[in-house]
Amino acid sequence: MTSSPAEPTEPVGLRERKKAKTRAAIQRHALRLFDEQGYSATTVDQIAAAAEISPSTFFRYFPTKEATVLYDPFDPLLVEAAVAQPPELSPIGALRATMNFIREQLPAGEWERERRRQRLVFREPELRSAVMDKFAEGIDVLAGLAARRTGRAADDFEVRNWAGAVVGVVLAAFLGAAADPEADTLVIVDRAVAHLEAGMPL
Repeated sequence: MTSSPAEPTEPVGLRERKKAKTRAAIQRHALRLFDEQGYSATTVDQIAAAAEISPSTFFRYFPTKEATVLYDPFDPLLVEAAVAQPPELSPIGALRATMNFIREQLPAGEWERERRRQRLVFREPELRSAVMDKFAEGIDVLAGLAARRTGRAADDFEVRNWAGAVVGVVLAAFLGAAADPEADTLVIVDRAVAHLEAGMPL
């Protein structure tokens, strides 16, 4: 008995890039619909139709409508860029350098879409409460980055206290930026982190 030839498979990297492209397209259509007709009035079926996929395909990429807004495609880029900063920089210096790097690398269209996503998150009551969990996760991420840079443990009290302070000023900056459609979020966040770096004088 002869066996049939194996089906060709896509390289993992190509497959992941295709998934990322589809996820970005779904999010792009979702944000457009939320802008045009409001978050509450938009359904998963409408998002799927706009993205030319089935509702079942939608749920393979996002578990809920809410997830299309909460998904931040730039988180992995931020972490990667932060880890790559020169070792002589302090944790907060590395953080500011990372924000400048992202600002320089991000195409204008993508950054505008990201600003719309952030404004939506902080203006919709349903989303604002959900995003707080993401900020709580941010403490763990920042503590891990600070630990790598300082050689201390990620669960060290002072390391986590520092991470919590950064998350606090960043959250305040996002809330302030959401109230101003013309605000450049990265500029405001950098000012907030610089204020923290200076000891938060009043």
